[in-house]
Amino acid sequence: MSKAENMLAILLLLRSRERLTARQLAKELEIHVRTVYRLIDALCMSGVPVVSETGRNGGYYIPDHFKLEPLFFDPEEQKALLQAARFARDSGYPHEAALARAVAKIKRYAGEEQAKRLEAQEAGLEAAHPPMDAELKARLAMLEKATDAARSVEIRYEAGYSEATSKRLFDPYGLVNWKGKWYAAGYCHLRGEIRHFRVDRIRGLRLTGQTFARPPHFSARQSLLENLLPGMEGGDEEHLVPVYIEGPPSALDDLCGHWLFARALKERTENQAHFRMDEHSLYLNAPYYLLSFGGKIRIAHPPELRECMAEIAESLLRYYRS
Repeated sequence: MSKAENMLAILLLLRSRERLTARQLAKELEIHVRTVYRLIDALCMSGVPVVSETGRNGGYYIPDHFKLEPLFFDPEEQKALLQAARFARDSGYPHEAALARAVAKIKRYAGEEQAKRLEAQEAGLEAAHPPMDAELKARLAMLEKATDAARSVEIRYEAGYSEATSKRLFDPYGLVNWKGKWYAAGYCHLRGEIRHFRVDRIRGLRLTGQTFARPPHFSARQSLLENLLPGMEGGDEEHLVPVYIEGPPSALDDLCGHWLFARALKERTENQAHFRMDEHSLYLNAPYYLLSFGGKIRIAHPPELRECMAEIAESLLRYYRS
């Protein structure tokens, strides 16, 4: 039997009898007594209150107040777990081997018909992500390990499209997958502030012996979004610019569903959308996305946004004609 099966067997034996010694458990399960000790330790680490008493009538037992609730998943729960695991694997989840073992445990005791149903349900929902190489997965796994252990890492980071790298001491607080890219959020000792590093641009990564205290309630996702959208979370409405964009409903549907515009939407009619945006996002990020609509939309307000888009379009025209 596997380790998990032996742990479950010991748990059921201790629940069904008053107390058992390590030798008695070893004999029941046909395993070595040292294996019993390791399995008991594993049970204790998982939260089971196994009590050990020495002496003539000693042995292991579980207190009466401990309730062993059976862990069964109904069909909908099984489907949800398998499909969630599929999403995680497709996104480059760094602990794919452990995830596969967990999924295998769900499938192990399924009947033939149930197994076929589970396989079909697992294959029926997929996520398309760019392929991830082994080196990137290894970096993700090391960053997750450092996050879990609260250990600082030394990284060599390539910012933008330059090949120049900078060495930084970094405290990883969390990982977040954003638009198909993995980001590590945490404290950068070089800059003295919270920074967000794209994992695929980390060229060197080394665990250090230095530890850190992760801020309570820190959210890597929220931190990244606030960095991308300064002033959007609880910002002063008086300093936000009103933006009116007109176009056919299908184009406005896509526009209002975009991560930048969805958070700024104030009012929507069939052929017009009203947003309120900070100037940083409006003139730095928005124009490039708006240009992808071509002539399908019209900027009704502000005129400065139209001028900004025209300047970008003229600059691109000069670049590609040169």
